[in-house]
Amino acid sequence: MDHIIPVRTGEELDHIRLAGFLKQTFSEIYETDSLVIKQFGTGASNLTYLVKMGEWEAVLRRPPHGPIAPKAHDMKREYSILSTLNPMYPIAPKPFVYSEDEQIVGSPFFIMERKHGLLLDTDFPKGIVARKELGAQLSMKMVDTLVKLHQVNYKGTPLEEMSNPEGFLERQVYGWIKRYHRAKTDEIKEVDELTNWLLATIPKSKDTTVIHYDYKFNNMLFSDDLKEVTGLFDWEMATIGDPLADVGAAMSYWCQEDDPDLLKFGLGKPPLTVKAGFFTRNDFIQQYAIKSGRDVSTIHYYVTFAYFKLAVICQQIYYRYKNGQTNDPRFSQFDTYVKTLICHALNTRETDS
Repeated sequence: MDHIIPVRTGEELDHIRLAGFLKQTFSEIYETDSLVIKQFGTGASNLTYLVKMGEWEAVLRRPPHGPIAPKAHDMKREYSILSTLNPMYPIAPKPFVYSEDEQIVGSPFFIMERKHGLLLDTDFPKGIVARKELGAQLSMKMVDTLVKLHQVNYKGTPLEEMSNPEGFLERQVYGWIKRYHRAKTDEIKEVDELTNWLLATIPKSKDTTVIHYDYKFNNMLFSDDLKEVTGLFDWEMATIGDPLADVGAAMSYWCQEDDPDLLKFGLGKPPLTVKAGFFTRNDFIQQYAIKSGRDVSTIHYYVTFAYFKLAVICQQIYYRYKNGQTNDPRFSQFDTYVKTLICHALNTRETDS
């Protein structure tokens, strides 16, 4: 993870209590080591911090401040997923400890290893020249890494306990529609048409795998030569479910050069995927089909639903911003972006991208 910044105002941690907990928990930390806390500036949901004491360093995750939606921001669940997944899929960070003691940082939290590498978000790091061949290489690595996740054998592991394949997609669609209405702030007339279509045309899931469900470039780290993925983060939405839902979610973040400006610039600077050489969404989907052997004939539904799901996530964040639960200025225009996503989802219904 990169984009390390000073801790944002209102999101500070209690240095004294956290330092005491870390010294009691980790034998590598010396009594004389002092605690240094920084924050990872990317991400808009859970709060993620870099914590260092002497030579020791790790990453701390906790929920955002303010009221928490039911079943959201479950630190114990994310910790448990990583505990099982890391030995089978080592680019997922190794978790070290989980704590429910809210006296330490104000909420349940967990601590995991710090992965190192290059973060790709809206631009290449300094010194790396954008080339079509590099865009294609990175696009294929994204496909391959997702295919490999979907090949993880979760049967007989604790991950299987969260498996409820019957009705997965139906639960997702109904659940995210409910979440939208709970977080609604402004009237968007296109919502009813979109949600009615989503409810009326749910395809039958054909497979069940581990899914990340928030798969995108800025949740990953790459090696210095950009040939390997060194870390995949933000597993809070991971579950056992339909792999095409994971592909759809990835495509909702994957902007391409010919997308409407409101979509590309909705969160600020467009993602790296608009640059020359990167796959289009259709390219990605077709390569996924080839590498995984899966039928993607209904993918337009999953991509449409993913745009709606992303709109709901942004709406939940905007709801927190509008109600004073966060003062992060990145969120001030999320209401406009929510409407953009809803309208784009409507336009996506009859295509695969």
